[in-house]
Amino acid sequence: MSRTKGAAGIAAAILFAVFGTVHATPSRAWQIDPAELTPAVVTTTNLPAPAAPAAHTPALPDPALDQPVAPSAKEAIVHQGLGEMVAERASAAPADPERACLATAVYFEAKGEPLKGQLGVAHVILNRVHSGRFAHSVCGVVKQPGQFSFVRGGHLPAISHGGAQWKTAVAIADIALSGNAPAPAPKALFFHARSVSPGWHLVRVAAIGNHVFYR
Repeated sequence: MSRTKGAAGIAAAILFAVFGTVHATPSRAWQIDPAELTPAVVTTTNLPAPAAPAAHTPALPDPALDQPVAPSAKEAIVHQGLGEMVAERASAAPADPERACLATAVYFEAKGEPLKGQLGVAHVILNRVHSGRFAHSVCGVVKQPGQFSFVRGGHLPAISHGGAQWKTAVAIADIALSGNAPAPAPKALFFHARSVSPGWHLVRVAAIGNHVFYR
């Protein structure tokens, strides 16, 4: 063996002793299958969690609202029947001249009628007062010439104030003037007995008892 080969053999022996067998492994970069790659995973782990909805706290009841509220005097009257209101107000003496004129008209025009019919007559007179087409007071409307047959020369006839029908008429006048009951014939300005047919070209509003009401 030549001296050069002997030296090479000695170097190889030393390398084997230190590192063991060395295998050359070629690169596989060109052999990687794309299917073997793990896709990236999109996660919201690091995103802030949505805020929890605020807890609904029911409003505490207002003790003042839970207490029964007493109706006003007018509201209590409205819910009464017309008969009850008349019974409470029946009186022989009207409180003032306007009520006296209205009660007189109700008495002579509708004293034998149902209470609603009497109230309807009272409201016709009040509607005339506010219409601007007649006199501007109850007594002026009642005494207006050619309107009510019981009026003679602008004067109202005498009435016995002790009778039940007069007291009812006074009560109806008071109810109509106070507005405590709805008008049975809204906005009516005229009425006539069922027994006659005047041929008016007016809007018929209601028929109550023996009277037909128009506006």
